[in-house]
Amino acid sequence: MASKTININLKIWRQKNVNSKGSMETYKLDNVSTDSSFLEMLDQLNEQLVNERKEPIAFDHDCREGICGMCSLYINGEAHGPDRAVTTCQLHMRKFKDGETIYVEPWRAKAFPVIKDLVVDRSAFDRIQQAGGFVSVNTSGRTMDANAIPIGKAEADKAFEAATCIGCGACVASCKNASAMLFVSAKVSQLALLPQGQVEAKQRVLNMVKQMDEEGFGNCTNTGACAVECPKEISLENIARMNREYFTAMLTAE
Repeated sequence: MASKTININLKIWRQKNVNSKGSMETYKLDNVSTDSSFLEMLDQLNEQLVNERKEPIAFDHDCREGICGMCSLYINGEAHGPDRAVTTCQLHMRKFKDGETIYVEPWRAKAFPVIKDLVVDRSAFDRIQQAGGFVSVNTSGRTMDANAIPIGKAEADKAFEAATCIGCGACVASCKNASAMLFVSAKVSQLALLPQGQVEAKQRVLNMVKQMDEEGFGNCTNTGACAVECPKEISLENIARMNREYFTAMLTAE
């Protein structure tokens, strides 16, 4: 069966660099296959712009399989678009109607400055991870095999669910306060739930929360938009766990 095609209007944020004043620009794109992904549609638009000798639109992408989280776009006022539990690269054009106008913007957060057009700098997440989102391992030759450490299934399942966070930033973009609590709590939880993560648990959560605040992310006010828009459906339960870890660490800090 031949795929259906639609014609769409696009209003896309264009910004030369972090110091430039950006604006929305309008484009018309015809014969878009409803089987194509949103990023493939942007590829088609860029091909059209190149043929017209115009500058193509800069947007982030890598795996295009919903794994890396780089395809961070705000589409029609929703992070990753109108579908749920998917990244932008997994969003298909069949979610849109013929003749529809689609608004495409970059993440909006002080801690995620725009690099160009739809590309933002999310290195703040990397710095938070570097502040404590790891387990130090003794490599002296007397290391213990990870499989030799018994872990209850319930804890292992919760740790795995938290570890599915891909750090795309949809939680920040969806939050009215641009809070990174869901991301940070997922990274804290995946280690706090495991015995390997207990040795550095207190300092880890203190360091990561401190770095989060220094990066300029807002505070959490429990509106829950982050969990709704998260492509990996990270639970708000992780935020509650991180708060417990944080207050325990504060109370027992030497």
